[in-house]
Amino acid sequence: MISTQDWADTQRLWDYHQMGHTLRPCSVAIGLGSHDLGVADTAADLYRRGMAPLLVFTGATSPTTRERMPRGEAVHYQERAIELGVPASAVLVEPRARNTGENIRFSRDLLNEAGIAVSSVLLISKPYEERRSYATARKLWPEVEIVSASSPMTLQDYVDSIGDARLVIDMLVGALQRLLIYPEQGFMISQKVSAEVIASYERLCQDGFTSRLLRDSEGQALTRAH
Repeated sequence: MISTQDWADTQRLWDYHQMGHTLRPCSVAIGLGSHDLGVADTAADLYRRGMAPLLVFTGATSPTTRERMPRGEAVHYQERAIELGVPASAVLVEPRARNTGENIRFSRDLLNEAGIAVSSVLLISKPYEERRSYATARKLWPEVEIVSASSPMTLQDYVDSIGDARLVIDMLVGALQRLLIYPEQGFMISQKVSAEVIASYERLCQDGFTSRLLRDSEGQALTRAH
């Protein structure tokens, strides 16, 4: 049972995870691989709107995408974008990355090797991964401007698209945990998190939405050092 309070807390996390950036033309758009082909759809739409002259899709496979995307996330994204009318010449593929940090580093290196000057990046992710992607990119590629983007949808739209409300809440909680602990591990810049967001996160953890939390060797959820 998902209570009214659970939904209110989930909405607060959903709102926090989105950066609310105003879209503008950038040197390149980078689509971060995942199970969600909507990232490729959004990238193709932004390309058609003139927001970037070049798309980079980055991602290998994971346990959640191996069956659906056997050729790798980036390759399936590339195929989807071309199907939607993006010319093949406007798409680069980075097929090795297995986490957000590698998505950023390997895409940066690919563009450097291709001799493509980059001053700004339109970073396209799942809606609830905007802030995590932004914070990671700012840490690993500080010299470029990052504009965050994702498929424009409400929390309810996203729950309907996934078809599993509890899983969506678990993912939002897990993404928030990473924003809290990864800066101390050097994986991303620190982001201000309000007391209200922390309270929502803690209530959802207490209510059992914990399947996507990172844990230590004893099975305890990792938390920030104090």
